[in-house]
Amino acid sequence: MARMSAAEADYVIVGAGSAGCALAYRLSESGASVLVVEYGGSDAGPLIQMPGALSFPMNMKRYDWGYWSEPEPHLGGRRLACPRGKVIGGSSSINGMVYVRGHAKDFDAWEAMGASGWSYADVLPYYKRMETWDPAGHGGDASWRGRDGPLHVTRGKRDNPLVQAFVQAGRQAGYQLTDDYNGQQQEGFGPMEHTIHKGARWSAAKAYLRPALQRKNCNLIRGLAQKIVFSGRRAVGVELLAGGGLKTVRAKREVILASSSINSPKLLMLSGIGPAAHLAAHGIEIVADRPGVGQNLQDHLEVYIQMAASQPVSLFKYWNVFGKAWVGLQWALTRGGPGASNQFESAGFIRSAVGVEYPDLQFHFLPIAVRYDGKAASDGHGFQAHIGPMRSPSRGAVTLRSAKPD
Repeated sequence: MARMSAAEADYVIVGAGSAGCALAYRLSESGASVLVVEYGGSDAGPLIQMPGALSFPMNMKRYDWGYWSEPEPHLGGRRLACPRGKVIGGSSSINGMVYVRGHAKDFDAWEAMGASGWSYADVLPYYKRMETWDPAGHGGDASWRGRDGPLHVTRGKRDNPLVQAFVQAGRQAGYQLTDDYNGQQQEGFGPMEHTIHKGARWSAAKAYLRPALQRKNCNLIRGLAQKIVFSGRRAVGVELLAGGGLKTVRAKREVILASSSINSPKLLMLSGIGPAAHLAAHGIEIVADRPGVGQNLQDHLEVYIQMAASQPVSLFKYWNVFGKAWVGLQWALTRGGPGASNQFESAGFIRSAVGVEYPDLQFHFLPIAVRYDGKAASDGHGFQAHIGPMRSPSRGAVTLRSAKPD
């Protein structure tokens, strides 16, 4: 295989997803030279940029790595889809655009476990620095929010009566209301926030990567990372497959893996860092025996609860060829209409039982009854609530099927 010319920068970041884009922005802002390595393609086009089309990109080979779990013994042997963004912006370009900071006690628990500097008091200034939040369209206390960060955080119009009814149903069931779950009080039912700006998805690519690439010290390289290059036990670069040949991108200071909870451990293991017996079984030369690589995988699954609506007020009226065409045309011409929202406009955070210290269940509400993949719409007007655990005790693992990077 042909070997191409090398490139070099202070920092080589593998992955142009949420973390990689933010790192590229901040490191290049400091004056350091940065090279970002990304295999995925462009995020241009309405299927990514129109919030209402969110079910499409996460089910397209062009934008999604197409990962599946192994058969799950506690789910009747089913394999579950695990969408991951294969595109500029990573999963922030294919996700549901919901914006949740996390509860303050989550961060305080991390610090109590030994993660010094990760208390909520430590991370809150970074959350504020991250976002642009418009107090005119929000409730809550502005002192908890940012005003001039690169990430736009907004709320939908909330003009569908079902969206309001869900919050009131939570109140009638005895739960609290909250004006801003990303502010002082997470617990309760209230408006949901999203990363949408002027009717379009506001991904990490838009917020961070594109501004970073305007600087002379930040560049993007396309290619599939094959392995980390070492000098002794020090990472000095990354080997890529690009343009039919191998290319080595060298880091003068650091190699940073920002390739998600799936691809980062994969690349570490392909490079000889991981559980020694597992690597040896695939014929991979061991650089460092690290049993924890790929272990302790955590995710939060959801259950959809779907109900028929007693009145014809759901988004089902658009669930036909003409309705979808109208929504798409309206969005294309005005960046408005139903397509300008992800339609997750109400949320709830509650405790599952007496004695639970702070919320451990999260609701999303959608004013139509339809799966993410768009294949199981109800036969008429309906709505659904998604509910899932925020601190699941389940643990999984990422392991290699072979020593082939592809």
